[in-house]
Amino acid sequence: MVVVKGLADVGVGVVGCSMRAGIELGGTKTVVAIGTAEGVVEEEWRFPTTTGEETMAAAIGWLRERGVVEKIGVGAFGPLGVNRGRGSYGCLLDTPKAGWAGFSIVGALGDAFPGAGVEIETDVNAAVLAEARLGAARGLEDVVYITIGTGIGAGILSGGRLVHGGLHPEFGHLKVPRMEGDGFVGLCPFHGDCLEGMASGPAIAARWGMPGHELGVDHAGWETEAWYLAHGVLALLAIVSPKRVIIGGGVSQAEGFHAKTEALLGKLAAGYFPNLLETPYVVPPALGQQAGIVGALML
Repeated sequence: MVVVKGLADVGVGVVGCSMRAGIELGGTKTVVAIGTAEGVVEEEWRFPTTTGEETMAAAIGWLRERGVVEKIGVGAFGPLGVNRGRGSYGCLLDTPKAGWAGFSIVGALGDAFPGAGVEIETDVNAAVLAEARLGAARGLEDVVYITIGTGIGAGILSGGRLVHGGLHPEFGHLKVPRMEGDGFVGLCPFHGDCLEGMASGPAIAARWGMPGHELGVDHAGWETEAWYLAHGVLALLAIVSPKRVIIGGGVSQAEGFHAKTEALLGKLAAGYFPNLLETPYVVPPALGQQAGIVGALML
């Protein structure tokens, strides 16, 4: 179990309140925590994500050991029903993750904690909320948080509001131009060579025969990765005009990745987008691996 006491680096104080819980459901790991609405994580537990029933039972059991939960914020992988008033609200949709398609997260929590207020968002929307309030985009109302790992996703804060739409943004399935000479077919089972199919963690491993963390800093793979991410960010610039773009996830931790992506983005933008003048523009998350769970508490 990992226990975290406060977030002294961001200057947030613990405020007395009813017990508030946060749950971050990722494709490979789950984080459950208790803390405050200001994002202070008082205690947390990380464990592998299995099926919906097993994972939620473990999270619920951990929370019950700590007392009566009155408010719960959840940031979950998708595709996810995030629009209230629809039958799919709080449910995983057509996901390939075994044991999750159709599973109701809100229903499981409602049964376990009757009367508790539950708010659910995508994991990347939870992360962008945390980074905009406490992290690398503190004080900004137009921010995008991109994660690159098993898949690629993006959370969008526009005018201070989290963006949903008919479902929620599916940035990873954006079609971007192929890098010249790139013959890799792509891994997405739906679209082949979409952004996720070309630049996710599994795509890197399939393309180069090794995972990203084993590629040397000067490996050609990082030029390829920056190419696809820069084109993706260019589309975001044109559509939602963020003031800053944060890229997190395991793949993004490679040395120099953010600067390389921003440099190529500048060339592609050709002087057109004034937001790029506010450098650094493409940055890592200030909250690191805590962004998702901090955002869940804030929900």
